[in-house]
Amino acid sequence: MPAIAERLPAKYLVKAEAPKIIASREQHEAYIQRLLELQRKAHRSAEETETTKLLVVLIADYEAKQFTIEKASGVEVLRELMDANGLRQKDLADDLGGESIVSLILKEKRQLNRRQMEKLSHRFHVSPAVFF
Repeated sequence: MPAIAERLPAKYLVKAEAPKIIASREQHEAYIQRLLELQRKAHRSAEETETTKLLVVLIADYEAKQFTIEKASGVEVLRELMDANGLRQKDLADDLGGESIVSLILKEKRQLNRRQMEKLSHRFHVSPAVFF
């Protein structure tokens, strides 16, 4: 009996088997690795491009079902962005209206206003919606 790769058209292949709905962490990891391999290629064939699109959909579907992300408050997002960028309160003073304002916001004693959200979204290159 011919191998799977010999029976299926190349455009349906993820290495040696047809893509399927992801059912395990191992399969998820394998699909991610294959997707990364394809994305690193300078010149992909039409079949590889279609496989890349399919892998993105399959991976996103699996992750949406398996990895729930709790809604973070605007302050939690701000703290995470500050940490990720090595920033301290004084680094945001000009954007938010002074160090005391930054302190109040981070202690959740004051809410971010629209202007502050816009400034932060420009600074961190994120949508203002992440701060709602």
